[in-house]
Amino acid sequence: MKHLLILLLALHASLAAGAEAPGGYLFATFRGEATPMTEQIYFLLSRDGRQWQALNDGEPTLVSTLGERGVRDPYIFRSHDGQTTYLIATDLSIHLNHDWGRAQTAASKSIVVWETNDLVNWSEPRLVQVAPENAGCTWAPEAVYDEARGEYMAFWASKTADDDFRKHRIWAARTKDFRTFDEPFVYIEKPTTVIDTTIVRENGVYYRFTKDELHKAITMESSRDLMDGWQDVPGFTLAKLTGYEGPTCFALQRPRGGQPGQWRLLLDWYSRGRGYQPYDTDDLSSGQFAPAEPMEFPFAPVRHGSVLEITSQEYERLLANDAAPSP
Repeated sequence: MKHLLILLLALHASLAAGAEAPGGYLFATFRGEATPMTEQIYFLLSRDGRQWQALNDGEPTLVSTLGERGVRDPYIFRSHDGQTTYLIATDLSIHLNHDWGRAQTAASKSIVVWETNDLVNWSEPRLVQVAPENAGCTWAPEAVYDEARGEYMAFWASKTADDDFRKHRIWAARTKDFRTFDEPFVYIEKPTTVIDTTIVRENGVYYRFTKDELHKAITMESSRDLMDGWQDVPGFTLAKLTGYEGPTCFALQRPRGGQPGQWRLLLDWYSRGRGYQPYDTDDLSSGQFAPAEPMEFPFAPVRHGSVLEITSQEYERLLANDAAPSP
């Protein structure tokens, strides 16, 4: 009995120090420019992060009739206290406006924001200006909680009239509630255009993935401070892939006890119209990603979006709500 107790205690300690798997995943995406409704927000659900099913019978769950009357590039994330989930998105409809030139120099300065406490009942959308007055666009907004400063930093890609809309930079603004934002500032300045930044954090280190438009490739950087000290991750194995954009990264297993977790990086193979391709790593800090087993989606291509880790209770709630008859 004594030996059995020791074995059980050792097993418990091992599990506590290991990685913790989420109960499931919620994918927020859009479907392209074919109709006004394909540029809205679709939700997909998965237990394992590989096989996905569409919610709401494959129709959009969230629809914006504000601003440009379309939403793209949704980013879904939890508040730092876990009480609220936000979804922010690009205020843009190419189907209705057609002109990609206009979309960069004379489009929205705002993002569209939704929020929820249960992932089922969402607020009405609101339009919030975040970009400077002379911005020509506000693309692919995301956000991260700044642990050192106790507030959120939203960031996005904009061209501005300062250089006659010559290139995209990553801009940012600080907020506590996603209703009011401080003055915007340039967050990432490179010699050439950069767009589509996403940031994740593990063991006190931030990791940043960005699309470099010069090489049409994804870069990976790391830093302990959101505002300073960013360095390229030298071992990043996907640096020479070209024709990809819209990076999004999520944990398949969260680290515990200081150990690395397992992460999945999704890259949109836009140049081939193939949508998201998955790459996995057992050590985010190494930058060593390997191609993962292809994901199975209810429609294709699945484009620039994001993934939220959810609990088993949230997974079951979403399934139950999806099965309930419409009022």
